[in-house]
Amino acid sequence: MGKPALVILAAGMGSRYGGLKQMDAFTPEGDTIIDFSIYDALQAGFGKFVFIIRKSFEKEFKEIFNKKLEGKAEVVYVYQELDYVPKKYINPERKKPWGTGHALLMAKDVVQENFAVINADDFYGKEAFEVMAKSLTTKNKESYDFNMIAYLLKNTVSDYGFVSRGECQVNEEGYLTDVTERTHIERINEQLMRKDDDGLFIPIKEDTVVSMNFWGFTPKYFEFGDKLFNDFLEANKENLKAEFFIPSVVNAILKSDVATVEVLKSDAKWFGVTYKEDKEIVQEAIGKLKEKNIYPTKLW
Repeated sequence: MGKPALVILAAGMGSRYGGLKQMDAFTPEGDTIIDFSIYDALQAGFGKFVFIIRKSFEKEFKEIFNKKLEGKAEVVYVYQELDYVPKKYINPERKKPWGTGHALLMAKDVVQENFAVINADDFYGKEAFEVMAKSLTTKNKESYDFNMIAYLLKNTVSDYGFVSRGECQVNEEGYLTDVTERTHIERINEQLMRKDDDGLFIPIKEDTVVSMNFWGFTPKYFEFGDKLFNDFLEANKENLKAEFFIPSVVNAILKSDVATVEVLKSDAKWFGVTYKEDKEIVQEAIGKLKEKNIYPTKLW
């Protein structure tokens, strides 16, 4: 099998963070969080990187990452924009992006190999990339055998506000049976709470298995994604805030009876930046990893 690709979801505008966190530096050497994901992925055996970005920051983005990957791997850029949908669904009043499920579909014409998907602003840890690369390199790309890296909820929350997480149900064989996008999880009075469909807070267990958008797919994923997004657009053409998430596609995959999603668990403490206040914590954590020589002082 050939080397897998890594698709990086980097089109977000960082509204809660207050800026483009995917290009923000987190070390004295100027490393972004994406730098660590790319570094770990290269070490693990990924051979192609597909960045999903917006045209508005294309120039700055390429200036940062092209030099770092030159001669090391194939690099492709694709774009997620509000009007990258069939004409009849374009609404000039819409301001909100179409979501991660739409973003990933932007890569369907450039990804012919097995691939993983990650968020640009999440630090997953080298072990996660090693586990994923090993799995993807052994899969037939014509198969419907998918997977995901899972984390414990308590290791993925911010101290400074609410987060969105995919709550996972896993069977005894270690396969995903359901994933539900929880768009508001927050620590309140030392207890993790989530909003239900009525907007009321209810408890959620700290050891809940959650998705951090680290998925492993074969190209067969796009068969599901395309159809579901068209159905979503038709159902939500009047809803200017509706978003199409990857977990929505995964749930359809699970219900199809032709595909499976294996859950590859990680005990690692994920960290990332949802809020500006998270930055100092992430900087400190990365600094410790460099002190322990898990990463070199200069990645590139």
